[in-house]
Amino acid sequence: MAARGAQQFVPESGDLTTLADAARGCRGCELYRDAEQTVFGAGPASARLMLVGEQPGDQEDRAGQPFVGPAGRLLDKALLAAEVNREEVYVTNAVKHFKFKRAAGSKRRIHQTPSRTEVVACRPWLFAELTAVEPEVVVLLGATAAKALLGNDFRLTAHRGEVLRLPENTPALATPHPSSVLRGPADRRDAAFEALVSDLRLASGLL
Repeated sequence: MAARGAQQFVPESGDLTTLADAARGCRGCELYRDAEQTVFGAGPASARLMLVGEQPGDQEDRAGQPFVGPAGRLLDKALLAAEVNREEVYVTNAVKHFKFKRAAGSKRRIHQTPSRTEVVACRPWLFAELTAVEPEVVVLLGATAAKALLGNDFRLTAHRGEVLRLPENTPALATPHPSSVLRGPADRRDAAFEALVSDLRLASGLL
């Protein structure tokens, strides 16, 4: 069945708790069928900085919280190095359900990149979060997040380090997702981490 989109499930409310409660019942695409639960954003409604990732991973799906798995721990380390207090940051994902496949003969769940249709179907939740929080700066972690807000033709490698503008004129920066640092070649991991820290520092400097 084709995705119907989340808009019909999004309440007319600027309250994050109300939005999160409503998101638990979202059936805007088929990803809810296999995921454990909806993983909504987390952080203060007054956050000046918002971080947007791709989708929850295995541990996030089980915990119901964004960025609590390996990529989240690396992000915490990067934020600390960039002198950004995570407790003052709102973190979320472009897609609110974990998309995965199972390894043959195993219960292990392997991440799959959300399709463009799934990203667009879930986007009303992201728009609602942006409206509710009204961040001063948005950091887009990875290509999926960047394309969700800047269009499918956006190329992360071409625009990394640039101060971009979202449709609402909010400043934004795009940087690789922390998971790409973990997956990258071991001999380049330190450099990739430092580049992520540099991007987060740049975003913080725009506040």
